[in-house]
Amino acid sequence: MLSAANRISAKGFTLVELMVGLVVIAILMSLAVPSFQTWIQNSQIRNAAESVLNGLQIARAEAVSRNANVEFVMGTGTSWLVQLVDGTNIDSRASDDGSSNTTTATISPAASTTITFNSFGGVETTNKDTTNPITQIDFDVDKAVLPDADSQNLRVTIGIGGSARMCDPNAPVTSPRAC
Repeated sequence: MLSAANRISAKGFTLVELMVGLVVIAILMSLAVPSFQTWIQNSQIRNAAESVLNGLQIARAEAVSRNANVEFVMGTGTSWLVQLVDGTNIDSRASDDGSSNTTTATISPAASTTITFNSFGGVETTNKDTTNPITQIDFDVDKAVLPDADSQNLRVTIGIGGSARMCDPNAPVTSPRAC
């Protein structure tokens, strides 16, 4: 038999204490998962917007360094291609590289998919295919994949001088992130 002194020094968890702990963890996880999913989606949107911004900067820098016209071409989803006007590939990115649930919500002007940088780093007024150059690209969650997702939108704007900027179209006007 165990003496009273031995029973007092016994250590461990009872089954009831373990079950209560598991229930508390399950409740906390159910509260955290929706916020975590929104955070992941916002990260994917930011990855897509930063990737396009970097692609635009690569195209502009290549145009200046090669002293030739260089095209930045938006593909499906958030994929892009940087190439010389003759079609020689310089760099590219696939849609599923860190932003699989993100899409380009709108590209302005609507029929445009290309922007051509000249040897001074500026934007050509018309592309090789006679379309107007891209001036704005909006990024959002792909509603076909995540119809109920609540995420932030981001926008990349391209100035006539060739400079590109990422901004938040829903930010307050006084915010430095506003468009």
